[in-house]
Amino acid sequence: MQSFKIKLMNQMRKMILITVLLFGSCFYLQSQEFYNQLFESYDHYKEHALQTRRFTHDQIMPLIDELKGDAMFEVAQVGKSIKGRSLNLISFGEGDIDVLLWSQMHGDESTATMALFDIINFFQGDDFQNQKDQMLSKLRIHFLPMLNPDGAQRFTRRNALDIDINRDAIRLQSPESKTLKKVRDSLEADFGFNLHDQSTYYNASQSPKSAAISFLAPAYNYQKDVNDVRERSMKLIVYMNEVLENFVPGHIGRYNDDFEPRAFGDNIQKWGTSTVLIESGGYPNDPDKQFLRKLNFVSILSAMQAIASTEYLENTTEEYFTIPENDRKLFDLKLSKVSYELLGETYMIDLGINTPQIAAENAKGYYQKGRIADLGDLTTHYGYESLDASEYTTVPAKVYPESFATIEKVLKSNLQEILSQGYGYVVVEEFPEDQESIGVPLNILKEHKAPNFSLHLGANPCFFLKKDGRLRYLITNGFLIDLEQPKANFSNALIYN
Repeated sequence: MQSFKIKLMNQMRKMILITVLLFGSCFYLQSQEFYNQLFESYDHYKEHALQTRRFTHDQIMPLIDELKGDAMFEVAQVGKSIKGRSLNLISFGEGDIDVLLWSQMHGDESTATMALFDIINFFQGDDFQNQKDQMLSKLRIHFLPMLNPDGAQRFTRRNALDIDINRDAIRLQSPESKTLKKVRDSLEADFGFNLHDQSTYYNASQSPKSAAISFLAPAYNYQKDVNDVRERSMKLIVYMNEVLENFVPGHIGRYNDDFEPRAFGDNIQKWGTSTVLIESGGYPNDPDKQFLRKLNFVSILSAMQAIASTEYLENTTEEYFTIPENDRKLFDLKLSKVSYELLGETYMIDLGINTPQIAAENAKGYYQKGRIADLGDLTTHYGYESLDASEYTTVPAKVYPESFATIEKVLKSNLQEILSQGYGYVVVEEFPEDQESIGVPLNILKEHKAPNFSLHLGANPCFFLKKDGRLRYLITNGFLIDLEQPKANFSNALIYN
């Protein structure tokens, strides 16, 4: 009889466990379906007043002022920047859990600022009412967008004092730092989201895939201890990672958790707010980070949903440490086994070439200038674009013998014919002083003398790759041009003035 009771109890335990697992699985599937729908319907919520990464305080203020007429939102000016630009807190929701999100602490890290306004549009819409009701009933959400408007004005990292706000959490010398500390303390926020952009050259560890989004549960001491506050951050990140892996598998990284005693994320964690760092990195063919903006939109909303439902608590800290660490072994272009002649000897080298954005007064707000970032044995590195050049020989680009009166004449010329003959430079007589770049793969010179061809660190590369007696590729300003199929997404060559 006793044996029968034991067997019956064991069977009941199994049934309960199965029921719990099935319920949890069903709950997760329902949640994931919500995130799938969010991802698919994102364009409906995208704030179209913000179309590129470069925008200013003046451009977001109409969006903030408009919210003052909506009873859902409470808008308050909570501080001013060094140059007097307003710092605004947007609050909504009726719940007891305070969630604080701040963006653009660094003026040139704007991806999440765009996403915050997309999320506001989501909450103003009529769709997904059940999910929104749950979030708004459980949470009190606070957005502090563009914490560094003076830096955003110049699209630079630092503020008008030329200090890094994220290294001012202890001294609190800048008014922007004081404002963030004051807001955090006044709310005693339960959760904090520290929203940043990282270099596009980070990859997920030992992978050619870019780190599109990287997460971090910041350490609060040098020992990297895990208390209840940090544990909640880790479990929440596991949840967000699982959501994003459905959309960008292998493109999620984990940021280095070395303790930085001056940083806000580390200290806000220390002060008792469970903090999540989100770093928007890079993704192929996304120079203005509009796709990463979409990932921010989905991941932040998934975090809010998980906090409101407490679903994230089912995860473990062990799962957090399985997320691949960030690595920085990614180039815009990687050329493998390039044959390069120097002083009569031929060497085989790999080239890692980057094409960073340079601020400019043009329609895009920037141009790109290529540079050799590394060379040698780069077998442990990767590229957004890669080419095995082992069967090719390098051919320095020549200067086209005839001059052009204007750049407009260059644009109307037979570019394909010029390139096929090995010309990578042209001379223009009426030289524009206010232009830094040109949208065709020909560098512009003042005179018939090309820059010396040399492959070295920092060099702006311009040369052809030749195979079987025929020119097949042009590398100009760091971009790879297939001469048989010229790329449509070429950014710019350079004007040497």
